[in-house]
Amino acid sequence: MHSRDVLTDAFGRISEEVHAVVEGLSPDDLNTPPQDGANSVSWLVWHLTRVQDDHVAGVAGQEQVWLADGWADRFGLGLPAHDTGYGHTPRKAARVRVDSGDLLLGYHDAVHERTLAFVAGLHVKDLDRIVDESWTPAVTLGVRLVSVLADDLQHVGQAAYVRGLLQRADS
Repeated sequence: MHSRDVLTDAFGRISEEVHAVVEGLSPDDLNTPPQDGANSVSWLVWHLTRVQDDHVAGVAGQEQVWLADGWADRFGLGLPAHDTGYGHTPRKAARVRVDSGDLLLGYHDAVHERTLAFVAGLHVKDLDRIVDESWTPAVTLGVRLVSVLADDLQHVGQAAYVRGLLQRADS
């Protein structure tokens, strides 16, 4: 199996889980945190998608889908254009609200498509390319992509947990 096949499979699993978490939830369920100060499904999915968009666009030398395809305007969150949610306070996180899961999934699918297109063009030697020298050791493309995968998996797992809590509370 080629490394790009492994990456394609991993990003595909994240996308499948995002859909499993979001589909069928009402706007109230998407936007309601399980308790004060916690993150909602909307914020968690938006954030993991923003991080993937930001990081993949950065290593690909492309503009983020968020900006290039007008997703920032469609969401209308009133946040800075390049905000990914990193370091959000509960108050700021509460600003990430959607009227339906379709918006979250549309943005996620657009980022996923861009990610897969980038990964499809990779060769093994590309993974050793230094993409960030601000860390010690410097970050390679392979490490950056694994970092995105790890962050996405954590946040989609959190979103699934929140969904379960909300559904349990409804029953």
